[in-house]
Amino acid sequence: MSLLASPMAAVQPQVLLIVVTLLLGILLGSGLYHLVFSTVLHRKAEQAARRDIEKIQHYERERIRSMYELISTMTATLKYSRVLDIALDLGGKTLTAGNSALGRLVSAVLLFSETSGNGTELRVGSARRFTPADLRVVLPASEGILARVISSGEPEICQDIASDPELKRFIALRACRVAYILPLRTGLDVYGVLLYAHPEPDFFTQSQRDTLQIIAQQAVIAIQNARLYSDLEQEKERMLEIQEEARKKLSRDLHDGPTQSVAAIAMRLNFVRRMMEKDVKTAVEEVGRIEELARRTTKEIRHMLFTLRPLVLESQGLRAALEAMADKMRDTYDQNVLVDVDPKVISAMESGKQTVIFYIAEEAVNNARKYAQAAHIWVRLKPFGNDLALLEIQDDGVGFNVGAVDATYEKRGSFGMVNMRERAELVNGVLKVSSVEGKGTAIQVLIPLTEDAADRLRRGT
Repeated sequence: MSLLASPMAAVQPQVLLIVVTLLLGILLGSGLYHLVFSTVLHRKAEQAARRDIEKIQHYERERIRSMYELISTMTATLKYSRVLDIALDLGGKTLTAGNSALGRLVSAVLLFSETSGNGTELRVGSARRFTPADLRVVLPASEGILARVISSGEPEICQDIASDPELKRFIALRACRVAYILPLRTGLDVYGVLLYAHPEPDFFTQSQRDTLQIIAQQAVIAIQNARLYSDLEQEKERMLEIQEEARKKLSRDLHDGPTQSVAAIAMRLNFVRRMMEKDVKTAVEEVGRIEELARRTTKEIRHMLFTLRPLVLESQGLRAALEAMADKMRDTYDQNVLVDVDPKVISAMESGKQTVIFYIAEEAVNNARKYAQAAHIWVRLKPFGNDLALLEIQDDGVGFNVGAVDATYEKRGSFGMVNMRERAELVNGVLKVSSVEGKGTAIQVLIPLTEDAADRLRRGT
């Protein structure tokens, strides 16, 4: 027994050592495997995350580049309708890029109507996903979120569109649960609002709202540029029309005045030539009448030349030009014109504005001379408040029905009233005509002397 036990006792420790070694190897191998496996997975996750980050960065770069291109295009565009379309496209691109909700976004530009009497009606300038009926909607912007945004000049979110007294009129917004309204405003000028709406109540994040505010600011700049360009184009067309009307007026005046006088002189000279052989006394008397007619014709021509380019206006100013015009009216047509000008108004008015005012007064006086049958015509220029001037041309003639004349004015051959209104607009003024049949006519032009006064007149306050 002792001989057998001895080898077994020697073997057992070796077996135990082998088993322990194997177990340790298995345990170590398993840990190493898991370590290696987890390391590989971590690296793959990092690579995937890096690829995702690169994709996001690439997408953001492309989005920013695209936004920059659209903003550059918008601010460089001088076509008004194109500016509105780009503003909506830019907002839509910002809000829905990489988002499956692209087709559910509703947007519109609502602008104040330039032709509305009170200047407070909002009309759809451009829209996305609006129905044809929505495009015809006109809003007073007097209540609800639109009134608040326009009044405060701050953007606002509407979470209950169906309860808003004005937004609920848009059919396209009935499926939306949130709307974001941004004012298109700079200083005292309010052009309208940008409207974005979506069915998801949490669609507009803070980052998106911040971006939309930047777009709204750029849109205002672009709208200003487009409107200024449009105003310049209209101004150019008006100037061309005024020049054309001036040429027509000169043609009419020459035809009605000097041309007929010269024709009469020629006929009378022919009569004198024949009378010289028969009745010398009568011929001499006729020569005297011809001489008077020739002098009157000369005066008419000089008066026309004066009105075409009154040099005294350039050298001595508006007051001297109006007084010279009154003298020529009295001398040429025996028309009594009385001028009363406050020198304080003249000193506060630039020369270009004085020129326009002179032509308004000259046109009004000439119309009164031709049609009013007035014994007196008064031309007054005086202060009206602190920063306004009032030009008034009044006569004691036969007067007329202003409404009836306005209704048929396009059919008339003369456009004197149109010329006066357009010239008043050149100085940001407002022209008013008052007349009663049998009691004379008064034409008043309110002229701003400062930018603040021009803004008040533009707003009608």
